[in-house]
Amino acid sequence: MSDQKPIDLRSDTVTKPCAAMRKAMAEADVGDDVFGDDPTVNRLQDRVAELLGKEAAIYVPSGSMANQTAIRAQTQPGDEIIAHQDNHIYHYEAGAPAGLSGCMLRLLPGAGGRYEADAVREVIRPTNSHFAQSRLIVIENTHNRGGGTCWSLDAIENIKQVALEHKLNMHLDGARIMNACVAKGHTPSAYAKYFDTVSMCFSKGLGAPVGSAVAGSTEMISRVHRFRKMFGGGMRQAGVIAAAALYALDHNVERLAEDHQNAKRLSVALANMPHVDVDVEMVETNIVYFDVDPAYSTAQQVCDCLHEDGVWMLAVSAQRVRAVTHLDVSTTAIEFAIDALHRVLSAKPAE
Repeated sequence: MSDQKPIDLRSDTVTKPCAAMRKAMAEADVGDDVFGDDPTVNRLQDRVAELLGKEAAIYVPSGSMANQTAIRAQTQPGDEIIAHQDNHIYHYEAGAPAGLSGCMLRLLPGAGGRYEADAVREVIRPTNSHFAQSRLIVIENTHNRGGGTCWSLDAIENIKQVALEHKLNMHLDGARIMNACVAKGHTPSAYAKYFDTVSMCFSKGLGAPVGSAVAGSTEMISRVHRFRKMFGGGMRQAGVIAAAALYALDHNVERLAEDHQNAKRLSVALANMPHVDVDVEMVETNIVYFDVDPAYSTAQQVCDCLHEDGVWMLAVSAQRVRAVTHLDVSTTAIEFAIDALHRVLSAKPAE
C-alpha cells in the first residue's frame, strides 16, 4: 500500500466532520437535553419536524434507536410488523423488534427491497385471538441491502391505502431519506406524509459524526421520548453533536448528487471488468453491490487485495461486495478505486 490516504468505501458512516462542522460544534450553545434545555438540540428537532412536515421530532443517538423507539411507541408485545425480508430492522438491529418490543416480523420478498401493496394485504392477520395482530408496516427508503434503491411515491401511497383500510400504522426507516429526495427530486415531506413516524440519520451521507431523529405527531413523539429514556438514549449537553447535524442539513444535502454520480461511475466501470457481476440499473444513489464469480475468488479475498492497494470495500457475504460513496471520496478517488479493481481482477488473488 502506498502513502496515499486509504479510499474508504465500506460505508458512508465513515465520514469525518470537516473543519467548518467542527467549528460549529465547538461554538454550539448547550444545555441539558434531558430537561429539554439544550437550545441547539431544540433547534435541530424543530428543523427536522418542519423538514418532514410533522408536528414534532426528537434527537436520538443512532439510527437503530430511532427505528426501535418508533416501533416500541406503536406496538405492544405479541404484535406483528410487516417489513421487507432485507430491511435494516431485521438484519442489523440485533433482534430489537423481538427483544425490545416483543414483536414478530412478517417478512416480504421483493426486488430492490421493495414490495407491493397486494403483498401487504395478503399477509395481514385476521382479528382473532389465535393470531398475532398486524400493527405496523415498515418501509426502508433508500434501501441498503437493495443497493440504495428508492421507493416511488405511488408505491408508498398504494401501501398507505392498505394500512388505512386495516388501521395499521406506518414507519419510514429513512436513514438515507435525503439520498432518495436528491435522486428522485422529491421533498422530504412528500415521502414523510404517508407515515406515522419517520426516522432519518445524520451520520451517513450527510457527514455528521453521530445522531438520528424521529418525527411524527406531538403525541407520538412524546411516546418515543419515553422509550428513548428507557433504552438509554437520553443525552445531556448534546448540542455539540446536534450542531453538526444542523450544519449537515445546511451544507451537505445537495452535494449528495455527487456521491450518486460517483457510485454510477463505479458501477459502469465494474460492468466492464472480468470475474464480477453488477446490475448498473439498480444503482440509484450511493450504494454499489457486485458479485464475485466463485470460480475466480471470494468477496473477502478481493477486498483483502483491494485493501493492500489502499481501497477499502466490504465483503457482505461469500461472493458479494459492497461499496458506498460519500463526501470523503472524490471523483479522483473513485478513479483510483477503479484502477485498483482493474489490477486486482486481472489476476487471481493469492490463496
